[in-house]
Amino acid sequence: MTDKYAVIGNPVAHSKSPLIHAEFARQTGQDISYIAVLAPPDGFRAAVLAFRDAGGRGINVTLPFKHEAWNLATAHRGYAFNAGAVNTFEFRGSEIIGHNTDGIGLVRDIKENLGCSIQGRRVLLMGAGGASYGVMEPLLREQPGEIAVANRTVDKAVTLVAYFEKFQTFALRGVTARPYAGLRGAQFDVLINATSAGLSGEMPPLPGDIFAPDALAYDMVYGRTTPFLEFARAQGARAADGIGMLVEQAAEAFFIWRSVRPQTASLIAMLRKA
Repeated sequence: MTDKYAVIGNPVAHSKSPLIHAEFARQTGQDISYIAVLAPPDGFRAAVLAFRDAGGRGINVTLPFKHEAWNLATAHRGYAFNAGAVNTFEFRGSEIIGHNTDGIGLVRDIKENLGCSIQGRRVLLMGAGGASYGVMEPLLREQPGEIAVANRTVDKAVTLVAYFEKFQTFALRGVTARPYAGLRGAQFDVLINATSAGLSGEMPPLPGDIFAPDALAYDMVYGRTTPFLEFARAQGARAADGIGMLVEQAAEAFFIWRSVRPQTASLIAMLRKA
């Protein structure tokens, strides 16, 4: 019998996850189906439970439900323990196990696919929503020299940094919360846009001298050239969208569900070409 999986979000029609998991299934010979499920803003829990009760084996969670997904999970595994956000569910009977593969996907894409080391580098993380919570611990475990968290509402960045200060599993050295105005005069080696500003044609208000020589500008938004990436290229920085992260986090979810790790390089290349 074909095992059923889905991605759930709002909006979700644009998601490439069904295409990605179909390719993973073809590669690995797994008998699965994978669909997109649109949940109303106040109907996330009901949509998840309905899919599970109809025989679903697992779900990927996208915006804006990652914090809500953490609360819905009956158990947490891996990076989801500390993230406060979940992007992958696996169902085992009545148990809803929450995982977070976003940070694994981001770090794997930056290090392995883009060949950019994070250790000892100055990192700017823009945004303080579920995406930032999901990637913070994996970034910290790479031992960067510095992480600055910037957000338009600086109180949210302060809350994010304080949240991770509660955990003793890794050291929070050189981690600060800053308003964008407080970035003047600073330079960073790896700049990660975890906001959705690019979806509406906007970008964080960054100073022009924010990019260190040979800096990597990374936007989690994929499938378009965002204003942030255009700005970065104009300043001489290397720019990358979130296609690689999308595929790598999906591969990690597929491994959690099926115990088989798919190959990602050819799929990333295909999506970039498309």
